[in-house]
Amino acid sequence: MISKKVNSVQEALQGITNDMTLMLGGFGLCGIPENAIAHLVKMGVNNLTCISNNAGVDDFGLGLLLQNKQIKKMISSYVGENEEFERQMLSGELEVELIPQGTLAERCKAAQGGFPAFYTPAGYGTEVAEGKETREFNGKMYVLEKAFDADFAIVKAWKGDEAGNLIFKGTARNFNPCMCGAAKITVAEVEEMVPLGTLDPNFIHIPGIFVQRIFQGERYEKRIEQRTVRPAKQH
Repeated sequence: MISKKVNSVQEALQGITNDMTLMLGGFGLCGIPENAIAHLVKMGVNNLTCISNNAGVDDFGLGLLLQNKQIKKMISSYVGENEEFERQMLSGELEVELIPQGTLAERCKAAQGGFPAFYTPAGYGTEVAEGKETREFNGKMYVLEKAFDADFAIVKAWKGDEAGNLIFKGTARNFNPCMCGAAKITVAEVEEMVPLGTLDPNFIHIPGIFVQRIFQGERYEKRIEQRTVRPAKQH
């Protein structure tokens, strides 16, 4: 067994430099690689292209990289709750490629599976399809979308072992599994590192073949973007 375990986030992100393209798992603030993002801020790498569903919030998640002007381009499905993301996009400071959410997932999965491109009906007849090849299949029009070409995929899982086998928890699964193996190097940060053989093979979501580096994170905040609660009952 080849151990994929590294002892720190510093070691896990070794090799990330300016101008690289990074995939980052998560949906809003759910299932984001908190430790890795915080360390990217400390590293000070710039001119990054980030592929992620959105960019967190102003003071957390990818919003921290946006605040520091470390991201030159965001490839996302929506702006979300991040006012700085919106401001930079509207002012022209940040290059933004907004794509349908399903297309975002499929472009990750295409890269993961080794497919260079695929056809999808999503976006046909809209700005999304401008400049792209289109083709008719069975009377319906489709748009050709290319697989992502990323240097690093950085994901967050609930449990993992030294071989890189991963289990995700609940909705934190989101974009994380389809980003594993979709870049030249996949880094997984996990809440709990368990001994090899502990994970039931029937419940492993991503096998270790898709992961090159794995480390145990710490001090997860797991913030909630919009907390909604019922009014307290009046007695």
